[in-house]
Amino acid sequence: MKKQILWIGLALVLASSLQVNAQYDKQDSTYKRWFIGSTVFLLGNLSTTNPPDFVQLNFGYRITGKDVITLEPKTWKYAWPNGIHPFLNKSYGKPEEKFPGYVREYGVSVSYQRFLLKGLYAELNVMPTWQKFVDDDGKKIDNGFQIFNTYRVGYHIKLFKDRFFIQPSIAITHRPYHTKLPNGFKQLDDKWSKFVFGEPGFHFGFNF
Repeated sequence: MKKQILWIGLALVLASSLQVNAQYDKQDSTYKRWFIGSTVFLLGNLSTTNPPDFVQLNFGYRITGKDVITLEPKTWKYAWPNGIHPFLNKSYGKPEEKFPGYVREYGVSVSYQRFLLKGLYAELNVMPTWQKFVDDDGKKIDNGFQIFNTYRVGYHIKLFKDRFFIQPSIAITHRPYHTKLPNGFKQLDDKWSKFVFGEPGFHFGFNF
């Protein structure tokens, strides 16, 4: 399912390539400053194997034509360590790497985008998350907290006279801090890096 989502994202990029425009001009005060959106990875909820029950909603504001801030409340669950690349590492999904249960997270990330050249942008996304650790019987066994950062480079593509947009991207994710994981979760998580390189992203939104 994850590979299908990735291919869908790539197809959307190719289909929209003829409609690419420059990012909002700094001197242009007529562009819409507010937007709302989400991510194509919501499609992961359609998976019949370990669906993440993922929800994300993005609320954004363009401070200038080149500077954007976004708030992103989100929640999801996962049963494999965050340090395993979900697309490129074959260990993701293997039974021997699975937690003895799952982690449910709730967070609100704050992101800052800076447009560098036309639609090309760099982004820093910082997200504190509150964690609930659940065992295989569905019983909560502990709570936790972590900081989850995303360092992203992407491209902003305007659609339908700038009513909508899409943003394909590539990212490095980083967990600079988290509280101690429960026994069984910790041993698996410690095997993997706090960084994941080359994680794809695909956001979309509506301007108003």
